[in-house]
Amino acid sequence: MPGWLHELSVLWLAAFVFGVALVVAAAIYATVMSLSSGERGRAFTSISPGMLPPMGIVFALLVGFLAAQVWSSGDRAAAAVSEEASSLRSVVLLSSEFPGEPGAQMRSLVRGHIEDAVTKEWPQMSEQGVTLSVVPQPVADLLTMALALRPETPGQTIAQGEIVTSLEQALAARRQRIIVSQSSVNGAKWGAVVTLAVLTLFAIAFVHSGNRGGAAIAMALFAFAAAAAIVMIASQERPFAGPFAVSPTPLVQVEPALPG
Repeated sequence: MPGWLHELSVLWLAAFVFGVALVVAAAIYATVMSLSSGERGRAFTSISPGMLPPMGIVFALLVGFLAAQVWSSGDRAAAAVSEEASSLRSVVLLSSEFPGEPGAQMRSLVRGHIEDAVTKEWPQMSEQGVTLSVVPQPVADLLTMALALRPETPGQTIAQGEIVTSLEQALAARRQRIIVSQSSVNGAKWGAVVTLAVLTLFAIAFVHSGNRGGAAIAMALFAFAAAAAIVMIASQERPFAGPFAVSPTPLVQVEPALPG
């Protein structure tokens, strides 16, 4: 689906999709009704209404599969962000075991990573432009610093190990959110849904070609139902874009807790 659609609000996205659905249904209706005369009309009305339920079931199954995909991607994205925030929060708490400059520097690096993630990575993830080729410098510096610490007490020894583990978990969670940010419904799946919806509209028009009023009502009902399903999927297709995008709130909630 075009990227600009993900920038629309739900209302504008719905207006666009419902409008297109209505135009397509009207065009199919006009085409079929203009051809439903004479021998062609008898051929159209001879089509069994029994073919409509299987087509509707196949359409519903496709929509269900796509909905499951986008919802799963959204859940994985939210879980990755929460895991990253939790790991960074652990680093902040454990840094208090190292008073003075080491602890303050660790907290400053955590703040730097969060600010970069929110201001740089999030807009890029919404456009699927972030890759795993670059490791965030603040986290890399944090890991180097944590490994270079010289614990003076048993508590600091334990804290050092936990900080390193938490940083590894934060990096793994970041990798996961970047991978998930690349997910979307590919063109083949969208093509299958749209094609089946159009074919079903044609089938409805053929079956009800002898009753123009009934055909118009049935086609409008199916067109609006198909549009509602498409809006539901399109509005959540990309986990970090659109009106239901995963927000960096868990990370932002870590930052205010950081001392200067």
